[in-house]
Amino acid sequence: MATYESLIKIKGAVGDLVFYNLNGKNVVRKKSGFNKTAFKKNASYEKVRQNSSEFGHCSKIGKIIRNSLDFYIKAAGDPLLYQKFARVMTEIKDLDTVSERGKRTVENGLKTIEGKNILTGFQLGEIENLSTEVKIKGQRLYLNENNKADEATIITIKLDSESYIAEHTEEKVFLSQPEAPFKKQFTKDDFLLYFVVLKKNNEITHMGFI
Repeated sequence: MATYESLIKIKGAVGDLVFYNLNGKNVVRKKSGFNKTAFKKNASYEKVRQNSSEFGHCSKIGKIIRNSLDFYIKAAGDPLLYQKFARVMTEIKDLDTVSERGKRTVENGLKTIEGKNILTGFQLGEIENLSTEVKIKGQRLYLNENNKADEATIITIKLDSESYIAEHTEEKVFLSQPEAPFKKQFTKDDFLLYFVVLKKNNEITHMGFI
């Protein structure tokens, strides 16, 4: 890409060159060699097509999960969180060993221990990750005995990877004891993710996936 000065303002294609205006400057570049038809059908583009399909999948899954946590993501105050979370989705997708390349999914990656560990290890901004602070067993939330939080919000996310839809519910529980029951959401056949926010005196101390 290069800029040019001319009394004649050119817009559009001339031969192998494309002229246009970018941020008030006259710019010229060579035409792209990309061919849409070849991309869709040519065998030499197969790996590129596979990567493109999986990238789109990870991007969509990451977006619907983030949308379920919008308030807390804003509270994290990390301007690069979108990019970081996209990388996490890709890492988890790569752990799907049951699907062929080009069709690997985040959901299948999350069914592995490694995938779960990647998600639970993800920290949002500067707010401390839950780490070993809490765990869920059945319909009970268990806190580390050293944790001093007095309140928890449990976000249950029902993930539908095929339709790219996520439903979620939020439940607040008060932590007068090291464990607290919470309501059962959705059904046993649904694919669920849990995100927990711990607070002390109404201030967030920890949050993350568990």
